[in-house]
Amino acid sequence: MKTIRSDRAVYALSESMEPAIRADAGETIRFETQDALGGQVRSEADLMTDLDFSRINPASGPVFVDGAEPGDTLVVHIRSIEPAERGAIVTGPGLGVLGDETEHYATRILPVEDGTVVFGDVRLAARPMIGVLGVAPETGSYPTGTAHRHGGNMDTKEIVAGCTVYLPVAQPGALLALGDVHAVQGDGEICVSACEVAAQVTVEIDLIKGRQTAWPVVELDRSMVIVVSLPTIGEALDEATRQAVRALRDARGWTHEEAAMLASLAVDVGVSQLVDPNKTAKARIPMNLLGTDGFPFASSDDRERTSERG
Repeated sequence: MKTIRSDRAVYALSESMEPAIRADAGETIRFETQDALGGQVRSEADLMTDLDFSRINPASGPVFVDGAEPGDTLVVHIRSIEPAERGAIVTGPGLGVLGDETEHYATRILPVEDGTVVFGDVRLAARPMIGVLGVAPETGSYPTGTAHRHGGNMDTKEIVAGCTVYLPVAQPGALLALGDVHAVQGDGEICVSACEVAAQVTVEIDLIKGRQTAWPVVELDRSMVIVVSLPTIGEALDEATRQAVRALRDARGWTHEEAAMLASLAVDVGVSQLVDPNKTAKARIPMNLLGTDGFPFASSDDRERTSERG
C-alpha cells in the first residue's frame, strides 16, 4: 500500500499541484492527515487569534492517477478513517453562522475515546468524516477551505468510511488530495469548526472513463447524495435540487413535472455547511428510484452552466 505522509500537504487545489505520488486505478492509498488547524492548537489557551492562517486546512497529496483524463469520473472508495485520540474545536467573533453574536474567542480540547467525543459533560457518538476531499479544478486555483465542482471543503458528514465519492476529473491525473477530518460534525458546522482531528484515511481509487458527474456525488446507505457548493446557500440548495430532479427525470424517462413531483415525495434536500466561502448543500436520492443505469452523470448543459459559476 502506498502512503502519503502528512507533511506532503497542499493548501490550494489547482492544475499546477506537484504530485506526491502516482497510482493506478484499483490501488489502495493511505493518507496521513494533519488536523484542519495545522496542529497549532495544543491547549485551550491557543485561540484563533494566535494561529498562522497560512497553515489552516492542509490537504495531504495530491495523487496523480494514471489514466485519469478530463471528462472521466474519479471514484474514491473510503475504506477506513482512523482519528487521533483528541481533537479541538474553535470559534470567535465574526466566525460561523452566529459570528455577530459571538463575543469571545474560545477553544475546547475534545478527547476521542471509546467511540465517543467528549465535550464537557456531554458524550457524542464519534462519526469520523472527511471535510476536504477534492481534485484539481478545470480552471484557476481554489484554497482548500473552499468547495466547488471539484470537491474541496465540502464538510459533508456523509463522507465516512464505507461510502464512495465520485468526483469530476478536469485535469490529467485528477490530482486527488484530502484532509480536514472531523471526529464528529453536525450539518451546518455552525460555529466554523467541528471536532478537528489528525487522522489516517485509507481509500481505494478507481475510474469511470468517458463520463463525468456535474458535481461531487456520495454513495452511502443505498442513496446517492449530490453535493453542490456555491456562493450562497440558496444557490446551492436550488442547484442540488435541480440536479436531483434531472437525475430522476433521465433515469425514468419522465417529464420534468413528474420527476419534480417524485422528488417532492422522496428526495431529502439539506445543508452540509454554512460557514465556508462557498456554502454546501446536498440532495439525497434513494438508489432504487434511479434504477441500475440512473447514475447522475452530467449533461453538456450541466457542464457549461457549472463551469460558468463561481
